[in-house]
Amino acid sequence: MQKENLIIIGSGPAGLTAAIYAARANLNPLLIAGNQMGGQIAITNEVENFPGFDTILGPELTEKMRVQAERFGTRFEFDEVLEVDFTKGAPFYLKTYGQEYQANAVIIATGASARRLGIPGEDDYIGRGVSYCATCDGFFFKDKDVLVIGGGDSALQEGIFLTKYASKVRIVHRRDSLRAGELLINRARANDKIEFVWDTVLQSIDGEKKVTGVTAQNVRTGQVEPWQTDGVFVFVGHFPNTQIFQGQLAMDEQNFLIVDKFMQTSVAGVYAAGEVMDPIYKQAISSAGQGCQAAISVERYLEMLHDSNLGGADERQ
Repeated sequence: MQKENLIIIGSGPAGLTAAIYAARANLNPLLIAGNQMGGQIAITNEVENFPGFDTILGPELTEKMRVQAERFGTRFEFDEVLEVDFTKGAPFYLKTYGQEYQANAVIIATGASARRLGIPGEDDYIGRGVSYCATCDGFFFKDKDVLVIGGGDSALQEGIFLTKYASKVRIVHRRDSLRAGELLINRARANDKIEFVWDTVLQSIDGEKKVTGVTAQNVRTGQVEPWQTDGVFVFVGHFPNTQIFQGQLAMDEQNFLIVDKFMQTSVAGVYAAGEVMDPIYKQAISSAGQGCQAAISVERYLEMLHDSNLGGADERQ
């Protein structure tokens, strides 16, 4: 059983910022990075709204934050938390693929994952024409016809990025107006390679060894028709990565963790930051700010724990 003062779960902007602040406060944090360093921002092409950078690539921003956290003393473990026990109070139990831990405090920054359409063919063709990351897979669709499903910022950002490779990008939205910001909407509309398809949903994704087409339905007229396409990129929102905390921490109806103004969850000593608890803002900068708040709160919590002679990750009986 490895004993830690503070464990941070997750390596996106929330987790990395928490690590920077915790390390500077001499809390000796261990950050368990998960299976993707940097979270969603690491698979984002250009980030234009993070203060201090006119434009920066998502992976570059992640790396700068990681290096900064490491410079202050954060330790990184490239593993995934599989199980936790927060029911007995501190020290808290965590289990990964490679180790078991006890920690005096925990910051959860596990973020969110892309939602799927849940239609026939979607799972069958993941990696063979179905993707949730244009930055990762756009190169493979050079001179191809692709669909982008969604109407928010992510859909337009990724659709614009795909025009670097694809010959045609159709943005398919179930409504007749977009939820994205005006700047992105104007950029997408000005791009000759982008076409908008309104009031439409996919019924299935079709193909043989790879995607060759889809079956689409107009939600207003009910008309169903087949379309030919080489790829389907899905950007229809995210869900919080809170599965392993079910039954242990309070959540809202959408399974986002509920925190107080100090970023503390329903269990004293367990804090949360970023998209795992934020169903509203969902921005890298707001996640970073929440990570900062969580780390400052943890520092104060650990001071009180020490002062009350409850510090130290003693063996469970």
